[in-house]
Amino acid sequence: MTKTRLFHSNANGLIEHDHNRDGIDRRGFLKCMAWAGTGALCLIEGGVLKSFALGTRNASQVQSHEVAGRLTFVQISDSHMGFNKPANPDVIGTLKAAVDKINALPQRPEFILHTGDISHLSSPDEFDTVDQILTATHTPIFFVPGEHDVLNDDGKTFRERYAKNSKGAGWYSFDKNGVHFIGLVNVMNLKAGGLGTLGNEQLEWLRDDVKHLPSSTPIVVFAHIPLWTIYPEWGWGTEDSAQALSYVKRFGSVTVLNGHIHQTMQKVEGNVTFHTAFSTAFVQPAPGKADGPGPMKVPGDQLRSLLGITDVNYVQGRHALALVDASLA
Repeated sequence: MTKTRLFHSNANGLIEHDHNRDGIDRRGFLKCMAWAGTGALCLIEGGVLKSFALGTRNASQVQSHEVAGRLTFVQISDSHMGFNKPANPDVIGTLKAAVDKINALPQRPEFILHTGDISHLSSPDEFDTVDQILTATHTPIFFVPGEHDVLNDDGKTFRERYAKNSKGAGWYSFDKNGVHFIGLVNVMNLKAGGLGTLGNEQLEWLRDDVKHLPSSTPIVVFAHIPLWTIYPEWGWGTEDSAQALSYVKRFGSVTVLNGHIHQTMQKVEGNVTFHTAFSTAFVQPAPGKADGPGPMKVPGDQLRSLLGITDVNYVQGRHALALVDASLA
């Protein structure tokens, strides 16, 4: 079996972990990106991943190249509105800081993807607060639920607010500038410490949703729990993700965006790029570096450097999306 090398970023730099239980056929390679607090622009050309530290000349050249045909959107995740423990007693302030980052981008995004855990306890007041804060972006927003968004009513409130025209438990797709976006739900009936699941109904829908698309169509899949197995002991993965990925691997460019683990990680598998996002609420420990997952208190002057947003750029004619993580610092 080929060894899997996982990288994540934290305030101290790059940390490596070895795992052999990835659950996905290991044909590609694993590469790091996004040192927390600095961010990186990531671009794949000819199957090779290149990353550039933000603010450098190379990054500026990549960002300014081929503006025509570009699609820009932003991913945010895990706002956990209502959380008030020492790991972050001001989630309103950090979400507003994320909005300020979005509004300061040199190019206004076409839309925002929120990859779940909008709320902490599925309270209508928590959803209201997030909605009010995000209106300041003046940008359309697409949501998928996290497990914290479906606590009280099996996700009914979430779907009524954020996914009225969705299928099943809230999955849907849409097209933008030639890119096909697929929002999946893998948090229903989630057991403590268990892996996420998609279920047969959603998998059948996904198969039908993409079967008519030409293989040249860029695909973006977004869901809350990672669709690659990062650390199964903590439930950081989706048990039937391999089936879902089998339906999209024929496409030349597939980007999978997730949240849930509150830190940036990336893996490239053939034409599929997997990326997990910063949280805007609190930090979680690196895989295996604590007794279990959960809010982790860090020094107050470091917190915003470990929270952030992801800016995503697509340029027609390129095989991959450029992903830029920006901290809230």
